[in-house]
Amino acid sequence: MLNTLIVGASGYAGAELATYLNRHPHMNITGLMVSAQSADAGKQLAELHPHLKGIIDLPVLPLENVAEAAKGVDVVFLATAHAVSHDLAPQFLAAGCVVFDLSGAFRVRDAAFYTDFYGFEHQHPEWLEKAVYGLAEWQADALADAQLIAVPGCYPTAAQLALKPLLENGLLNPAQWPVINATSGVSGAGRKASLKSSVCETSLQPYGIFNHRHHPEIVAHLGTPVIFTPHLANFPRGILETITCRLNAGVTAQDVAEAFHNAYHDKPLVRLYREGVPALKDVVGLPFCDIGFAVQGEHLIVVATEDNLLKGASAQAVQCLNLRFGFPETQSLL
Repeated sequence: MLNTLIVGASGYAGAELATYLNRHPHMNITGLMVSAQSADAGKQLAELHPHLKGIIDLPVLPLENVAEAAKGVDVVFLATAHAVSHDLAPQFLAAGCVVFDLSGAFRVRDAAFYTDFYGFEHQHPEWLEKAVYGLAEWQADALADAQLIAVPGCYPTAAQLALKPLLENGLLNPAQWPVINATSGVSGAGRKASLKSSVCETSLQPYGIFNHRHHPEIVAHLGTPVIFTPHLANFPRGILETITCRLNAGVTAQDVAEAFHNAYHDKPLVRLYREGVPALKDVVGLPFCDIGFAVQGEHLIVVATEDNLLKGASAQAVQCLNLRFGFPETQSLL
């Protein structure tokens, strides 16, 4: 049994993490915490998320001393803002904990990335080098002995799962960059109240054009340039990405299908569509990424969809946990 601590437990992803870990037979939740300044500190998790009443009756405590909080803890999940994770992760690592960070603080090894896209100078280059990027379907071997796992962003998870098999098999024409049009529900903006993410104020609008911080994360881990345009829509949760590509001459729909099959036939949390493409409703509340595609001549359109709070955050974090410690990959997720 592993003792685990969730920091940032009051947020949407934190509550989903608590739900998964509470029913995990090898995990024991020893604490739910938030920053000492949080208005949620001292409240019951079920007070903040009423659907957890009678399921997780634990208080959300203020994190005031990392050394004290880390005592007796084997695993820490950081569902915190990137600047907070940047400061907390090295302290928990120094205490001997295995850390799963759901923020962007350790996802890209180039320190300049954080100055340009996150607005701070990264102070822990040694952990940037050691961190394992937790795209679970592609990183199982590296995860097996990792101490710091940087869980990918929600948009990058769907984009990479859709494109990596095509790139690995040399199916795409490099003269035409993949164009990723991605739409997310408002829960991606977090639980703090904001007019910009209010369902009543939100319609359907692109944002972060050419400067969204997930764009360079996608490029860095795919190793190829893309056009990425995120959109915010007035539904609570989920991401759907429509990705337009050009195939190399002579590549057929069968070649595309084989590439996806070979990559994911033994990956239980990626579901492939033999015909048609997935819809958002197929994945909301579930830990899957669903992928379908269509080919016309040299043109390929891939559709990938996931729950941004699950496969795009907490479910992938628990999937990485299972791979890290040798548990069944879908333990507590299905």
